[in-house]
Amino acid sequence: MAPKPRILAVALALFATLPGTARAVDAPYEARLYRLGEILGSLHYLRNLCGEEGNAWREQMEALIVSEDPSPEKRKRLVASFNRGYRSYAEIHIACTPAAAEAIARYMKEGETLARETAATFGN
Repeated sequence: MAPKPRILAVALALFATLPGTARAVDAPYEARLYRLGEILGSLHYLRNLCGEEGNAWREQMEALIVSEDPSPEKRKRLVASFNRGYRSYAEIHIACTPAAAEAIARYMKEGETLARETAATFGN
């Protein structure tokens, strides 16, 4: 399995630098945040399926939620996005296949790109 990406560091740095007032309402980066949650959920399931044991991806999502400091409703939506990503693969993949490995590679790239572009667009 490939080494863990820098997605957590990039994502946390991104969301920690966004202005607090933008976080009080639906921020313009909100859809990207939920997509990142889905990606982390998918990676949590797939990486464990393909031999990476542990909760690293769930812990990254928890750290992202802490850094975002969301309202209860927004927290619920963030958790739902993670769970949606997890369940979408749990329903169809029961073994590590070439398709699962390809999905991991795609999500790693998408997550890193999403975090980097969001930081460039919305960061301070």
